[in-house]
Amino acid sequence: MTEGVEMQEMTLKSFFKGVLAEKYRPKYLDEVVGHRQVVKELKKCVEAGDIPHLLFYGPPGVGKTSLAYAVAYELLGEDGVLADFIELNASDDNGIDTVRTKIKRFCSTIPLFSKLRIILLDEVDYTTKEFQAALRRTMEKYYTARFILTANEVKNISDAIKSRCKLIELEKLDLFDIKDRLRWIANVEGIEVSDSDLYVIADESDGDLRSAINKLQMLKGRRM
Repeated sequence: MTEGVEMQEMTLKSFFKGVLAEKYRPKYLDEVVGHRQVVKELKKCVEAGDIPHLLFYGPPGVGKTSLAYAVAYELLGEDGVLADFIELNASDDNGIDTVRTKIKRFCSTIPLFSKLRIILLDEVDYTTKEFQAALRRTMEKYYTARFILTANEVKNISDAIKSRCKLIELEKLDLFDIKDRLRWIANVEGIEVSDSDLYVIADESDGDLRSAINKLQMLKGRRM
């Protein structure tokens, strides 16, 4: 079993360990909350069978990583995600050796279930200039690899990286989109909560869906 498969299986298993934000992470683009125009544009790429390198940027909890996963599932399918997709948190694996070993090794392997391999790098804005320079060279070298990068602050990413990506800004989610999602989760989970309480949770989340779902889970815990 490859390192990429092992890491991905660990990630998928975490979906079903009781963390609602992970359990209800959208799997496909039609399940993504908000960002309707962005989803529409990404669907066109998926229908064409290819994507450019993507850079999703915006505040925490608005769906950057969820969109990346949805794109991967749409393009690669269930088996392809296990074999031809890898996720790394660039703020943790931010040494240049990560590019030279993990990322290059993954990119240089022939895709098993698709014509592409997809590398998701979260929090690229926390990486060093050296990391970004090495990443840029890797992005140019492997024609079967597509990078999906996420960042809170796009200004912290080099122009060389940005010029090689389609930049997609994700704004804070609409309060009522968040409330509707919370209601759906509450109904599925059997959480008794009023619409007014959901409104308060959604309003206090300030556009951060992950934060809102975590607050709903805390409410569930107090009422069990």
